[in-house]
Amino acid sequence: MSEYDTRWKAVKVEVQGGIAWVTFNRPEKRNAMSPTLNREMIEILETLELDDEVQVLVLTGAGESWSAGMDLKEYFRETDGKSEIWQERMRRDCSQWQWKLLRMYSKPTIAMVNGWCFGGAFSPLVACDLAYAADEATFGLSEINWGIPPGNLVSKAVADTMGHRKSLYYIMTGDTFTGQEAAEMGLVNESVPLAELKETVTKVANKLLEKNPVVLRFAKHGFKRCRELTWDQNEDYLYAKVDQAIHRDPEHGRQEGLKQFLDEKSIKPGLQTYKRR
Repeated sequence: MSEYDTRWKAVKVEVQGGIAWVTFNRPEKRNAMSPTLNREMIEILETLELDDEVQVLVLTGAGESWSAGMDLKEYFRETDGKSEIWQERMRRDCSQWQWKLLRMYSKPTIAMVNGWCFGGAFSPLVACDLAYAADEATFGLSEINWGIPPGNLVSKAVADTMGHRKSLYYIMTGDTFTGQEAAEMGLVNESVPLAELKETVTKVANKLLEKNPVVLRFAKHGFKRCRELTWDQNEDYLYAKVDQAIHRDPEHGRQEGLKQFLDEKSIKPGLQTYKRR
């Protein structure tokens, strides 16, 4: 595994076998998200999106934490007295990478939650396409204990994944929960022992690497837009995405898949993918 770029300080990027391992790299701060980390994440996501070597992105944390959320000292205490424009810029940087870039990213994204995941970290966690956690991980919406409500899009993120009652319970109490409980609520796909976490995520990433990247992109974008549209709007939108995929796919996956299934009878689509040329 080779380091991708050393110019980023708060985030480490390594690429191996088509997988970009993007690691929050502030272990001494439990990988709390600072203005510097947010600026670097914008640049990193935009850079990796155009790198043909990168086909899947995994987001994780250094040390014993995924991310403890926003760095309260850098975001609140050190910004007291700053101008309104300064404050707005910091908020914009948060949303730019945590939601606007990551949520509709052009490549598959996986959150690998190796440890603490608190507060503002829920936004990028939910924005990732898939998420896997260590059983030993600790999750919490602790803002209520600090005298503030959840910021950014945290409430939207948990409402979309954890459900109404569970979301409100943890928002209102500040109680913590485990990786296994996160899986039961649907916040993550699966929870496994920490020692097995990277192997589990690597297997999933490699499975995604086998898929047609153009079709994979339209499939995931189509699903995410579905959650925001009416049934009639969805019908038009999803048919348009199918047509778009057919015309933009250099592998001609639909044509190849039908030929291998109907003419050559060499695959069973319900059990295996078409053989990519």
